[in-house]
Amino acid sequence: MAPVGEELVRTTCPRDCYDGCGILVSRVGGVIRHVRGDPQHRISRGKLCRKCSIGYNGVFLDPTARLTTPLERVGVKGDGRWRELSWEDALQRVASELLRIADGPGAQTVLNSHYTGTLSLIASSFPQRFFGRYGATEVDPDTVCNKAGHVALDLLYGASEVGFDPRTIADSRCVIVWGANPSACGPHQQEHWLSGSPGPVVVIDPIRTDSAIAADLHVQLRPGSDAALAFAMMHVAQRDGLIDGAFIARHTVGWDELRPIVEATDVSWAAAETGVPAELIERVARLYAQGPSLLWLGQGLQRQPLGGNVFRAVASLPAVTGNLARPGAGFCYMNGGARVGVDHDDLAGAAIANRDPPEPISQMDLAAWLEDPTRTSGLITWQINIAQSSPEQARLRRALCREDLFHVAIDLFATDTTDLADIVLPAASFLEFDDVVAPYFDIAISAQQKVVDPPGVALPNQEIFRRLARAMGYAERELYEPDGAILERILAGSGTGETFASLAAKGTVEPHPEVLVQFADGVFDTPSGRIELASERAVELGAPRVAQPWVDARPAPGMLRLLSPASPWLMNGSFGNDPKIVRRLGPSTVEVHPADAAACGVVDGGEVELVNDTGRLRARASVSPRVPRGVCLMAKGRWPRLEEARANVNVMNGGARSDLGASSAVHGVEVSLRPVR
Repeated sequence: MAPVGEELVRTTCPRDCYDGCGILVSRVGGVIRHVRGDPQHRISRGKLCRKCSIGYNGVFLDPTARLTTPLERVGVKGDGRWRELSWEDALQRVASELLRIADGPGAQTVLNSHYTGTLSLIASSFPQRFFGRYGATEVDPDTVCNKAGHVALDLLYGASEVGFDPRTIADSRCVIVWGANPSACGPHQQEHWLSGSPGPVVVIDPIRTDSAIAADLHVQLRPGSDAALAFAMMHVAQRDGLIDGAFIARHTVGWDELRPIVEATDVSWAAAETGVPAELIERVARLYAQGPSLLWLGQGLQRQPLGGNVFRAVASLPAVTGNLARPGAGFCYMNGGARVGVDHDDLAGAAIANRDPPEPISQMDLAAWLEDPTRTSGLITWQINIAQSSPEQARLRRALCREDLFHVAIDLFATDTTDLADIVLPAASFLEFDDVVAPYFDIAISAQQKVVDPPGVALPNQEIFRRLARAMGYAERELYEPDGAILERILAGSGTGETFASLAAKGTVEPHPEVLVQFADGVFDTPSGRIELASERAVELGAPRVAQPWVDARPAPGMLRLLSPASPWLMNGSFGNDPKIVRRLGPSTVEVHPADAAACGVVDGGEVELVNDTGRLRARASVSPRVPRGVCLMAKGRWPRLEEARANVNVMNGGARSDLGASSAVHGVEVSLRPVR
């Protein structure tokens, strides 16, 4: 029975996730009673995933866990000594330091570091207006996650955020999930979308994940051999007459260059290189090529030394087999907000940005830039916990301790990064302001409706930067545009006819009533206007004209390839400070194949040390056949400040780049595994 005075408020989860779940919040007397899935929402269907269910009803509702007032460091960085400030005093301190830097070494020596702490549109985009006006150097957010894939798809198709419409699964005969584990990073898509496939589901992944277990076929290949598998599949399609010659002639360029490589790719060779039986390669190739088929390109797929080449090879499959521009066919890396009419340049204030902005830097270079006072004088971190999520963790932490580095950190909680800041500013959570969410899998637009006031004097991101702009003395009207006006413009662009109030009542709206067909017009935003299987732009980036069936070298003797995918209990680093989640995580664990464990002298449940040239970390061993030979597995996302070693898996990530996009090659890290006696 509902309590007296209960109000139910409909809102949307803005986490970095494929699901975009609808939420129903119970509020009594202005206080949140519980946060649950919206029964009327097509994705959540009345249930949140376990991590959001715990976190949103746990640490997110605990005022003692939140940052509630601006803080100024009074001791040595990392000592944890602070004094409270008013917003006026805090922003005046920040403004005076930023103006000093601009007048001295230059605004470009201030780094703007951010990512996906929330994906609601205003909160994640509006602060860019300030940084564009100031002239800071952006730390390219996607380089820590998925930039190689974006670059590769842009080379091929001229777009990386125009994916298939998930509703077209009803017309598909096969779905391949390559390098993604929806059971951890999109659990509702796993439960409702994939399980509803009318044809077989194939998961291609080195690890026997829960998604792989649930699939009709699991292709367990050796890490770094994906391009060889893709070429072998194209070889089978070509050999068996399943290539779509008409589609190739009409919509592609470069098949004459790619075809000889495809024809020369021996399936037996690919089987030896990938570890996948030849008969399974042939079966999956025919299933996919016969189509219509869908291809889900996971972000984990391109976090490899040759991740760009891997993506070009795998993403060539739809073009070569004609699995595009028809119902039930296509590929999806993600669907961007532009698919529902969102103008991201407008949201980020392109009109007032510096006309000659400094070149962004890669997150792979962040530690080096931070330790160099000639390149970096200041740092503003927001929606990101770099001391937890970035490579070269130990080096980065030392750099953050520079006394001459002025560092402002904006967050909901005290984190490893706020611990090392000079000024900490408290942010509001998604439950505490109105905004709009555009999910990156389903093509929809959703309301994020305010439920309660923020704790203390915490503010939404956009309001923090409005006030900072005022403290800086800036006059541009775009820096002060109110949320209401932005929401109106977003919804007008969506073509839904919704106001924020009407959208909030519905929760989520799909602007396109009919199922969209990917690239239905046959037009591609490339120099040729076609799918560029061969690309001169790729050559300019240092890549070959066409993808190659290249395979990563196997680990050196005594080394294992370390994979660090998403945890089923964490959303990147989100919820890593929730006490219940911390208990569910248990001790830091590394999974290893029984044969490798025996070779290393490791026993199940025993303490081990992972070591390489960048760092070392102790963990508990879990001996498991779900991990292939030559590989060990340790999930990402744990908070170093809550670990005995004050480190997580990123302490061994040396920041190696992939072949395209200066992007993370974190899944190419190698370590040795030693038992602790």
